This record gives sequence, C-alpha cells and structure tokens, in this order.
Amino acid sequence: MSTPGTGTGTGAVGTGIRLHAPAPGWAVDADVVVVGSGVAGLTAALRCAAAGRRTVVVTKARLDDGSTRWAQGGIAAALGDGDTPEQHLDDTLVAGAGLCDAAAVRLLVTEGPDAVRRLIATGAVFDTSAETGEIELTREGGHHRRRIAHAGGDATGAEISRALVEAVQEAGIRTVENALVLDLLQDARGRTAGVTLHVMGEGQHDGVGAVHAPAVILATGGMGQVFSATTNPSVSTGDGVALALRAGAEVSDLEFVQFHPTVLFLGPDAEGQQPLVSEAVRGEGAYLVDADGVRFMVGQHELAELAPRDIVAKGIMRRMQEQGTQHMYLDARHFGAQMWEQRFPTILAACRSHGIDPVTEPIPVAPAAHYASGGVRTDLHGRTTVPGLYACGEVACTGVHGANRLASNSLLEGLVFAERIADDIITDPPAGSGPGIPVPATGPLQPAEARYEIQRIMTDGAGVLRSAESLRTAAEALEGLYTTALTELESQGKTAVPGTETWEATNLLCVARVLVAAAQRRAETRGCHWREDHPDRDDADWRRHLVVRLSATEKRALVVTPTETADFPSVGHPLSQEQSS
Repeated sequence: MSTPGTGTGTGAVGTGIRLHAPAPGWAVDADVVVVGSGVAGLTAALRCAAAGRRTVVVTKARLDDGSTRWAQGGIAAALGDGDTPEQHLDDTLVAGAGLCDAAAVRLLVTEGPDAVRRLIATGAVFDTSAETGEIELTREGGHHRRRIAHAGGDATGAEISRALVEAVQEAGIRTVENALVLDLLQDARGRTAGVTLHVMGEGQHDGVGAVHAPAVILATGGMGQVFSATTNPSVSTGDGVALALRAGAEVSDLEFVQFHPTVLFLGPDAEGQQPLVSEAVRGEGAYLVDADGVRFMVGQHELAELAPRDIVAKGIMRRMQEQGTQHMYLDARHFGAQMWEQRFPTILAACRSHGIDPVTEPIPVAPAAHYASGGVRTDLHGRTTVPGLYACGEVACTGVHGANRLASNSLLEGLVFAERIADDIITDPPAGSGPGIPVPATGPLQPAEARYEIQRIMTDGAGVLRSAESLRTAAEALEGLYTTALTELESQGKTAVPGTETWEATNLLCVARVLVAAAQRRAETRGCHWREDHPDRDDADWRRHLVVRLSATEKRALVVTPTETADFPSVGHPLSQEQSS
C-alpha cells in the first residue's frame, strides 16, 4: 500500500445520494464519532478519549451486541516460543492468495503481539496453562504454529467485548445505543463533518439526530445478512460500506466473501444467523468426514482439515456435489465429554440445543457466509478516500486479508488498525469546518420485505459457487429491485416509508450490487471467490484489486476499476477511470 494521501481527489466530493429520512431533531458535538462497538470501535474510542478527544460511540444495538462477541476461536499473534512475526506473515500471505498488501500484513504481525498485551492490560483475561501460567495457544486453519490465544475455551470474543465495554464505561465515554447510522455529513469540500443516525425506541435521544465531528471512524462490522445463512448477527447489514459509498468513498475486494466451512447445518431452509463451529475444534484434532466416515480432506492439502478456509469450504462443497448431499460431518467424538465441556462449552451447548450431541455423534456442517475480506479501502492509518472518514475492522479493506482472511486475524486487525487510526487523529486531527451541508435524498428506499428477496438472490447466484450465468441472473434481479423502486420515486414521487427495516434493506441492496458487479468482473477463481466457469487462478490478468465507487454524475452507475498491480494506490488519489457496471 502506498504512502497515505490527503484524500482530496475526485472521489472525495460525495455522490449526492442519501437515504430518505426525517431531518435531524437533535445534535451532539464531538471531536470523534466512532460507529460500532466491537473490538475495533471500542479500542479506537478508548485511545482517542484517553488523549482528551471528545469521543462519542454510536452502536446499532447494545454496546456488547456486535460481531466481536460471537468470535469463538481467538486472536492470532506470534506470542509463543519459537513463533515469529515473519512466520505469521508467511501464513497470512499464503491464505490471501496473492492479494495481500505485504506492508499492511507486516504492520499487523509486528504490532500485533504488543497490541494483544495492551488488550490484556485493559482487562481481557485469556486462558492460561495451569502448569506454566503462560497464555494457552491453539492452532487453526492456515497456521503452521500454535498462535491463537483464546478465552473461556471458545468464548474469546465475548471476553474481549466484556473487557472493552467495561473500560469504556469506566472511562465515561459518551455512548448512543440502539442507533442505526444513516449517512455521513460533509462540508462543501467533501470533508467529514459527522453522521446522521436514528435512535430506535426510548432513550436519551429518540428518532433521527446528528453527531457533529470532523473525524468519523467506521467500525460497523460485516454484511453477512446479505445471504440467507450466515454466522453474522442480524445487525450486520453492510451499513458502513453503504454509507461510505454514498459519501464518495471507494470500496475494494467485496467479491471475496469468506464462507466458513463448518457452520452447524440446520436444514436447507434455515435462514439468518447460524451457529458457528469454530475452526479451533479442527485445530484440536477434529476431522471432516462424509456420511461413510471417509476423511475427504486428506490428500487435498498438506494441512488437510487445517488448510485455509477457502480450500476447506471448496473441499466440502465438492464432496457434497459428488454425493448429492447438503452437508458433511465434523467428527470430534474422540475428544470425550470433559474436553468438550472445558474447551468448547459454547459450541457444545449450541449443538445440544439443536438436538445434536458432539460427544456421541458427528456434527452436520456446511459452509455459510462468515466474513467480508473486502470493504472500505483504507491506507495504513485507516484513512479512506474521504477526508476525515476512517474505517477499521471488518468494514475496512486494509490490504491485510487479500482474497481470503487467515483464521483469527480479524480481531488482531481490529486492534492494530484501531490504534493506528486513533494515533493519526491524535497527532494530526482532521480539519473541521462546522456542521455538514444537508443533502436531499435522491435514491429510493427498498421495502422491508426486499431484504429476504435480496438474500435469496445472493444465496442462489453469488454464494460459495459462482458462474457467469448465476451472477448475470443475480445482477439482473438486483437491478430489477433497484429499477422498480427508482421508477416509482421518479414517476410518482413514492418510496418506501423511512424506518430501520427499509434503511437496512436499502443498504443490503447497495452492497449486494457492488459484490455481484465485482464478482462478474473477476473471471478467475482466487481465494474465497470461486468461479465454476473460470476454475483456475489467473495471476497475469487478475493479480490486482477491483475498486468500486458510486458515480457522482450517473446516480445508478457502479464504477468498477481494476488496480494496476496487487498494491493499492494512495487514498489521496482515488481511482477515476470510469468503467460502469
């Protein structure tokens, strides 16, 4: 990734597209507003507040309800004897399938161990060895060493969330809970001036309001709800990516959606958040088998069940196709009851609640949408192409993950880049220019029921297996939803009633269109993007990123621009080559 820029290029002036919403009825002033309350958002907030910056945290549900609390496996860092950041870097680059930004990965793995130690100092308690007192480390897919620190057996995210929430509360940081962020406020030059948001239900504030601040940190998590089955919570509707696109920011690599290979299979019609069976279960010796008990991953990769996630997901899907089945099995009966109860109590309880006992029977599993490797394009300080707008965590594309995230690198990325963003704001605060200029809404809202149609379209056409035909069908169906709503708005002045469900459906349609447009363009198979009609990796033509933005002149167009190389250009010079999809 190149030297950070100033963010004053052609993409910084915004698109003029905003969600239909009432005018803000209340306002709060701050130096920094953090949108999201996972590991990335709360880490950034704590660091900014500690430096004396007036910090406000806005979160869609409660402070501890984000994606972080659902992280089971742990956090990866070179903390063990014999392990080094260089080895961690090598494993990350391999998993990323040629599209990781080496400079970003090097920052992650070198700054990561100390960032974990600072997290521990904040109050997070990791599992330790009874004999040595040292942090217990386990192994997950793609890692050649044990470097995954965990807490509560398989409740790492919940412990990290607990520690950070308590620290935020003790620091007295102002928080606005149950608030859906709507749009970025910008001044006449396109610089960040805060956000508009809607607070749901009763509270200190209610309805649509604004937080005025020259620095906005997006830490809104993922967009897994764009698919029917996902490990993401219901709040993960791509709000941060959609907001950034409407503000004129660039996003990249959205086609690389990681489907976690081992999600508890609840039936072909299961929808919404599905129980995750952590990769750490395989790290401790569980193995994948078909209905006949055959270990089908052996011989497919040197690490077998511990290969990178894209390889395991593909292995499962191929076996399912060959046998005409809807799931495979994860067998860990040899663990015994004591190990299940002590090491994986959360997973054990989830399985038993659905009538499956891992102690005595294999667990039915199938891939489900899990993590967005792409997102809002940033530099090494978390700056986006919009001045004053930062992004970290799953909403961001820092260059760390490339075409496929290495297991348990996500929590570490949130920590490291949140700290870097806070340091950038502290040492070089964005220039503020007062409240943003109101921009009339110009795009249509989707009706609430469109959410389920979008999920069906995406699951059928842009899931684990993709092809030119499936993606064309998906693109046409998504465009149909958009065109119908746009026609009603332009010809009749009608749009769906503004509200949480219609805003979420509109955000989901926005990110779905971008994902499909990028997946159509990437005519190869790489990482977690699997094109059946282009089954091979093509470094000559496709070892590069696809950067997408909304056109500022043609409000229906998605501008898709390939980078020249596998490295991103500076965020100070947004890509301007218009290739509408």
